[in-house]
Amino acid sequence: MRALLALLALLAPLGSAKPNAGLKTWSRFSKMSYPGDKAFLYDTFPGDFVWAVGTAAYQVEGAFEKDGKGLSIWDTFTRGGNRKVTGDVGSDSYHNTQADIRAIRQLGVSHYRFSLSWARMFPNGTRGSHNEIGTNYYRTLIRRLKEIRVQPVVTLYHWDLPDHLQQSLGGWSNPEMVGIFKEYADFCFQTFGDDVKIWITIDNPFVVARHGYGTGVVAPGIKSDPDLPFRVGHNLLKAHAAVWHLYDRHYRPRQQGKLSMALASHWIKPSRTRLESLRECQCSLDHVLGWFARPLFTDGDYPPCMRARLGSRLPTFTQEEREQVRGTADFFALSHGAALSFQLINDSLKFGQQEDLDLRMLLYWVNAEYDRPPIFVVQSGWYVSGTTKTEDPKHMYYLKRFIAEALKSIVIDKVNVIGYTAWSLIDGFEWHREYIIRRGLYYVDFNTLDMKREPKTSATFYRNVIQRNGFPELPENRPAQGVFPCDFAWGVSANSIQVETMPSLLADPSVYLWNISSSGPLIKLEGVSAPPLRRTANCADYYTIRQQVDEIQRVGVNHFHFSLNWSALVPTGDVADPNTTLLGYYRCFTRQLLRANVTPVVTLWHHTRQRSSLPAPLDTDNKWLNRKIPEAFADYARLCYRELGAHVKMWITLNEPNDEMVSYQEGHQMLRAHALAWRAYDREFRPTQGGQVSLALHMDWVEPAFSFSREDVEPAKRVMEFRVGWFAEPIFGSGDYPLGMRSWLRQLNSLEFKLPVFNEEDKQLVKGTYDFFAISHFSTELVAHAKEDTYTYTKMLEVQHMIDTTWIMSPRPVVPWGLRKALNWVREHYCDVPVFVMANGVQEDPARFKDSLRVYYQYNYINEALKAYTLDGVNLKGYFAYALSDQRDPGFGLYGQVHEEVIVKESLSNYRNIIQHNGFPIQGAARQQCPSSPQPCPGCHVLVKRPVVGFLTLVGSGVLITLCLIIYYTTKRHKECY
Repeated sequence: MRALLALLALLAPLGSAKPNAGLKTWSRFSKMSYPGDKAFLYDTFPGDFVWAVGTAAYQVEGAFEKDGKGLSIWDTFTRGGNRKVTGDVGSDSYHNTQADIRAIRQLGVSHYRFSLSWARMFPNGTRGSHNEIGTNYYRTLIRRLKEIRVQPVVTLYHWDLPDHLQQSLGGWSNPEMVGIFKEYADFCFQTFGDDVKIWITIDNPFVVARHGYGTGVVAPGIKSDPDLPFRVGHNLLKAHAAVWHLYDRHYRPRQQGKLSMALASHWIKPSRTRLESLRECQCSLDHVLGWFARPLFTDGDYPPCMRARLGSRLPTFTQEEREQVRGTADFFALSHGAALSFQLINDSLKFGQQEDLDLRMLLYWVNAEYDRPPIFVVQSGWYVSGTTKTEDPKHMYYLKRFIAEALKSIVIDKVNVIGYTAWSLIDGFEWHREYIIRRGLYYVDFNTLDMKREPKTSATFYRNVIQRNGFPELPENRPAQGVFPCDFAWGVSANSIQVETMPSLLADPSVYLWNISSSGPLIKLEGVSAPPLRRTANCADYYTIRQQVDEIQRVGVNHFHFSLNWSALVPTGDVADPNTTLLGYYRCFTRQLLRANVTPVVTLWHHTRQRSSLPAPLDTDNKWLNRKIPEAFADYARLCYRELGAHVKMWITLNEPNDEMVSYQEGHQMLRAHALAWRAYDREFRPTQGGQVSLALHMDWVEPAFSFSREDVEPAKRVMEFRVGWFAEPIFGSGDYPLGMRSWLRQLNSLEFKLPVFNEEDKQLVKGTYDFFAISHFSTELVAHAKEDTYTYTKMLEVQHMIDTTWIMSPRPVVPWGLRKALNWVREHYCDVPVFVMANGVQEDPARFKDSLRVYYQYNYINEALKAYTLDGVNLKGYFAYALSDQRDPGFGLYGQVHEEVIVKESLSNYRNIIQHNGFPIQGAARQQCPSSPQPCPGCHVLVKRPVVGFLTLVGSGVLITLCLIIYYTTKRHKECY
């Protein structure tokens, strides 16, 4: 009761709004910081916030002819035409009041919204036909709600008009309905008003008018007159106003209640960023929500946009009627969700714009358009398939999204949202969609005599939100402060590097003059060529190497990860006949990286779906199924170790081989190839080179869609085992595939998914072939057991894939905490193994050089990595941002490119700053003391090892510099000669 009194205190008198004040909504939200404004807000609702759940009489009550009830238009409508499904029984709430009360109490709501069946109390629609038994049903329901301290929110009319009024008067098309509805409302106020403090007169008049008397989609199913909906809407408004004045004059002084009309709306966004598109969006909302909201909340008349487009088709109010209608709402009762959006709004009302599902923007628009009224969301939610039972994560996450948007509306936008109603309490008859969908928080088994109710996952979620009064910030949601160890590997990754087969300085024989008068380009002497150089090319001659190393250096990293091209290095497949030019280029590249104090990390084979990257002779139909390939790969690895090992101390054999497109037989051969390559390095090269070798696995995190019981987490564990354990367990664990994976495939008994068997020799070959655990991590997804969407359901694993609709998308979800969970999975399965995040990045429009999403992504993902290191004890050794440049990895780069110009993006500066601080140091704390790295001195080894040669080199360099200076000043003195 205390919460209710606080609610009523908030319901201030309504003011007058400026015309089209809501038009600023789109521009305001387009200027909000991205992606920060889209990030999930951890906060709580006001202490007096109203948490409610609701139902509608025809959907759930049943007992359509029981105890003297008259027929409603829905009883008749569902028996017309080809329709065979009715709401005669619905959820049978008429006989299950106690079960509904139990469900309401379990949820912990403060308010329960339900509607009265007009025909149950007045069988023919008029007071003279009063049915006391039907009235007593509602008395009992209200009394039981009071017993559990839940306040009723009562709707007088939720689409189920007594059929007698439709047949005898034409229903809401007849102005006489105004007086009849007022009489019905008078009885309800008199009978229930002492216990009911919040009333809804009519639910969703848009649907009643347009689809009941226009398109015929809902009862009474009339579609004969295109202008009839507007006359019906006119009568509905006048009926509501008459009832409001009745309550205001005769009942409010004693009962102290509040009353409004529940108005539903979609949301719409402009298809183009032009004022005309914004005006069309405004007009779309005016034709749906404004049709009824403007008369009630503004000036007692229809929106000018409607009048301009509909002309005489739209009825007119007299001045007296305008005064009668204006201001007849004590709060703004807003419905939003599946009942209207994406179902009952056709393209004709979108005016060429795009419908969207954004409760927050709709709340802001209502707030601006109607001068900050208190807004009570009286219906909100989503739906799932009619075959879905108690696992309804789709509904749960839409519910989370809508509640989160309401919270942002309050906290950030300062909109006066006073309550939220989840729809609906239980499954029932879903109007024109019958039983094809379910919207209840409680599952109803329609095949049982007692219509058994069971809480769904959405009910558990909603109960938890109510208990916490929102989404309070937890310690794990807060950013961590701290630094990584001094020897932490900060890196950047690229799938490949730019290769230049001919050194730049040797490729152009032209002769140029210095442009000494300005800073412009060199002046080419036409018809003059330099004699061919007789010297051997050296690494400094490659412009692309200098350019790429310089770009890497500017990032501030100490490691760079890239992949070799097997098919290009050994085009014939025979390592005795390699591409020596390309080998030389890679040798130069790695050497120049080292000179720049950047450690090269080299992948031997990078898996891509587009091409196999196998040498042509091996790239047959069988590809990796060819048993010769593991040995060939080991020989290729030896070639690389031998030729590049002096400069490369960190090797990746296979990059992301655990792709779902790779068969188990192919994966088996890849594991053998990796093991042979690792063994070759361990025996033949490690003693002299001292490097490390492993493979890198793709490891996006998989989270249970809900985790209210142990069974809920099994689908996620299964997917992780099949995706990561498939390659990880043979190498880092037992030497064989995971037991759970084997047993699951065994029970499938399918030749298509048969898992190969390791013989004892191969087990010993593969097991332990690692020096570290490398992962590529980009995103997170949710999985559940229950099938909801065929397109995202994996039959073999029996899991439904989905996302949390509150996540930032681009195009994959941005879920920073997924990285921390992935790192902990490695620690939990393989103890203290050293871990490197070998690739982590987000795709963003390459044209956005101020790449704010990537800045947000880097900060939060690296912060989660810090939590894994400092709080969870993960032996994290390094982090590599993906990727270096859009040129090689479009959409992922720290560098952008316009034509030939390289652009430094904002994310590069951000990443460099994090590297310079070695993480996120505590403000005010002493700076981390790390030993400084020795600066490279490319020529110093000459002086140390060969003193005489070094001395002569220095002398010669001095003479050369002196000659250059003499020539320069001589030229400058006589520049008029050129």
